[in-house]
Order: sequence, then structure tokens, then C-alpha cells
Amino acid sequence: MSFEYILFDLDGTLTDPKEGITRSIAYALEKLNEESIDEQTLESFIGPPLMESFCEVYGFDHQKAEKAIEYYRERFKQVGLYENKVYPGIDELLSLLKKKGVKLAVATSKATIFADEIVKHFKLKQYFDVVVGSNLDGTRSAKNEVIHEVLKQLSFPPKESVVMIGDRKYDIIGAQKEGISSIGVCYGYGSQEELELAKPMDIVQDIQELSKYLLNGQ
Repeated sequence: MSFEYILFDLDGTLTDPKEGITRSIAYALEKLNEESIDEQTLESFIGPPLMESFCEVYGFDHQKAEKAIEYYRERFKQVGLYENKVYPGIDELLSLLKKKGVKLAVATSKATIFADEIVKHFKLKQYFDVVVGSNLDGTRSAKNEVIHEVLKQLSFPPKESVVMIGDRKYDIIGAQKEGISSIGVCYGYGSQEELELAKPMDIVQDIQELSKYLLNGQ
């Protein structure tokens, strides 16, 4: 199937942000005098909105979660942003899609200001027509809201021409709420089971398989 517009999640789909995010979460918890948590639980923060994660994983109320996010960003904007790496093969895939004339966008729950800095720093900005994330005040953090803003900035293309690529159920559910197709990727931070339960159009195991899927239809 050929798509004219492809939306990519950022964390766990374009880049591996594990080191920067988990260290910044640990920093925030330390500042709040909370006990540290195991690595697997720290990894669960990759993908969902931070407010949701601090409330669900740690049981924080809204006020305490806001303080945790403030501490998280204190470290993340200085150091954590750059403790990140582009997945091998992503640069080549984006380049080929761009050459084919596909419109590309980033749709992430990460704050737009950070997402924009990351794609610039890792020299991916050149491929994207639109980079949209959440607002620093916590608004537009739900994935469907982010996707809606992307579609708006792309002048609301026909929904059958758009696909969302992501590694977590939030990407798939957000796409469904906006009426567009989605593809789950298993090389990020969502399990095969999580993605299957969300029911995307398809699931791919690695970037090589994703490349074949996206380029064969072009």
C-alpha cells in the first residue's frame, strides 16, 4: 500500500532515547526523595505522556507529578536530550522516502521544543515537513491530539493517504481516533503483545522490514 503522508513517533521509533529519559526520570525521583525504581519500570516511561506515567507508575497526584516533570526537564534539556541515538537504517529510510516525494512528519508526546531540538541535533530535520509534540504546559499530550495537529499543519490530507508509525499502543490508538492507518514497530519499547492488542494495520519487527513495507508501495 502506498502512503503519501507518513507520521513517525520519535522515541522508540526514530531514535533510542533510553539513556536520556531513564536517567532524567531517576534524577527527578531523587530530587523528590523517592526510592529509585528498576530499569524495566524506568523504561515504561518511554512513550506515554510524563504526567500519565508519574501518576500511574508512581501514584503521584497531579501537583506532585508536575513537580516531577519540572525536575525531569531540568536535567533533560541540558543533558538528556543528547543521550540518545538514531536507530541504524532510519536516516537512509527517511532519505529514500523524501526522494520519492512522500511528506514526512514527527508526531510525538514529547514537548515540541525538545523534539525539534533532537531532530535538528541528529540531522533529521531536513526530512520532515512538520514536527509536532506536546506543549510545555501539559496540553496536547494525548497522541490523537498530536496527530490531529500534524494533520492540520498538513492541511488535512485524505485520511487514506496517511499512516502513523510507532512502537507503543498510544501511537496506534491515537491513529485510530483520528481515522488513519497505523503500523506498529517491535524494535522500540512496546511489546509484540501490546501492539497486537492495539490492532494496528500491520506490525513489523525491524527497520529493514519497515523499509521494505514503506518503499515497496512507493
